[in-house]
Amino acid sequence: MKGRVLMPLFAALLLAAPVIADESVTIHVLGVAQDAGYPQAGCYEPHCMPGWEDRNARITASSIAVVDAGNESKLLFDATPNMPDQLYRLHRIAPDDEYTLDGVFLTHAHIGHYTGLMFFGHEAMGARRVPVFAMPRMRIFLETNGPWDQLVRYQNITLELLRDGSPVAFDAVKVTPFRVPHRDEYSETVGLLIEGPQRRLLYAPDTDRWSEWNPPLTDLLADVDVAILDGTFFSADELPGRDVASIGHPLIAHTMDLLEPVLEAGDLEVWFTHLNHSNPALEPGSDATRAVTERGFGIVTENQDFPI
Repeated sequence: MKGRVLMPLFAALLLAAPVIADESVTIHVLGVAQDAGYPQAGCYEPHCMPGWEDRNARITASSIAVVDAGNESKLLFDATPNMPDQLYRLHRIAPDDEYTLDGVFLTHAHIGHYTGLMFFGHEAMGARRVPVFAMPRMRIFLETNGPWDQLVRYQNITLELLRDGSPVAFDAVKVTPFRVPHRDEYSETVGLLIEGPQRRLLYAPDTDRWSEWNPPLTDLLADVDVAILDGTFFSADELPGRDVASIGHPLIAHTMDLLEPVLEAGDLEVWFTHLNHSNPALEPGSDATRAVTERGFGIVTENQDFPI
């Protein structure tokens, strides 16, 4: 692994990122949908049918990657059930025979964020010692539950410990995990601050309401250039017969109300990811999508790039 150093203080969030001669460091969006992708298994409602009838309309689970062209390295953020497709698309822009996969960062133990690890295993890729960065409970979960413990025993992966607020530094990129409130049945949940030579990007694809964040989201965004945030549900009426409020995700409409003054006051970009199959903002020309873009926000798309 190239140049990885653990740093101990959350205050390092505000330190300058490493600077390299070749500043071609990019966040590449691999997936946009909620854990189960689009269309979701068992959904045969009209909004899901385009995805069943046209493979090109399908959308994979939320994931991003860092591609560092100057150092020929790459990082993957979350290992989704769609990882084979996502790794292929990453390979197209950062070929495996040229770029080293320096790590996989896991945000938490919900199915769309870690189960893709199985493809590193003996029955699939037979990978060798892929560094997987995980918080303490997440690490214990992987070490003590099958089939994940076999990945560790066979050394398909090596578990690297993440700690809240402690940056992990690579050649041109620094990644800092920070705890966020969510359903933590098996592990902690984290967001990630990703710092490149030029810009800082905050990635928080899965969280409970912003009112439960401490420190507040707006404080963390003060020194951030781009935020890619949980956009699971657009509004509270998406799931008839089910109280979306009880699920805990912040609604896109509420997030825009919270952050619109921040956008108007500076240069921050805010984009939404992790969209549920019911979310009308998944459809590019929908009223929901227009409502987002007209207020200065965006919906990330697969294969979109963010230079950092």
